[in-house]
Amino acid sequence: MNHRKKAVFNWSGGKDSALALQKILQENEFEVVSLLTTVTEATQTSSVHSIPLKLLLQQADSIGIPLHPVALSKGMASYAEEMTKAVAHFKSQGVTHFIFGDIFLSDVKSFRESKLNPLGIEVVEPLWGESTEAVCNNFLQSGIRATIIVTQADRLDQTFIGKEINHTLIHSLPTGIDPCGENGEYHTFAYDGPLFKEKIDFKITGIHKTSNHFRLDTGETKRYDYWQAEFK
Repeated sequence: MNHRKKAVFNWSGGKDSALALQKILQENEFEVVSLLTTVTEATQTSSVHSIPLKLLLQQADSIGIPLHPVALSKGMASYAEEMTKAVAHFKSQGVTHFIFGDIFLSDVKSFRESKLNPLGIEVVEPLWGESTEAVCNNFLQSGIRATIIVTQADRLDQTFIGKEINHTLIHSLPTGIDPCGENGEYHTFAYDGPLFKEKIDFKITGIHKTSNHFRLDTGETKRYDYWQAEFK
């Protein structure tokens, strides 16, 4: 009899997400029935890492767990509504837990819990409480391979796009940059390693600059600029 708890893994497509999922699968406490990724409807890319949907689907196929894309028609303004629908969909399948790959951002964890707990979903954070240095070292030892695809423009310049996450790169990061990029300094695309049955075939064909505007708790809107990889 299967006594594992049913869970959905919230998949970003990046290195910390891949490390957290690999850990969850190895520990075998949860039956991960689906990966879930929010996708910007207009661009058909993931809402945080801007990974094309076709590459997210390739990742899921190689991992062997189906992907459930949650389309955001109005950007993050429609996040709560669409996630509530997703929760209802998965609760009907017996899902009781949503798993994330956060490390130390307490406000992010609190936000997830405040939205999901009232819906009867428990939040699981397998990397939570570890130092970013420990998480980084665990990633480097995991066999997972990942490439930088987004940088916050005022923290890391465009020369970091396309670089492989390895010991050399981590030691070359400027002072003040979190080793895992947990403060948003950079995002990655995981494409190979023990988690995947087959290597994900992708190619970075260019780099462009993009901007996002975020509304702060004060009501003020702040603009952030990013260097973004273009894929083939």
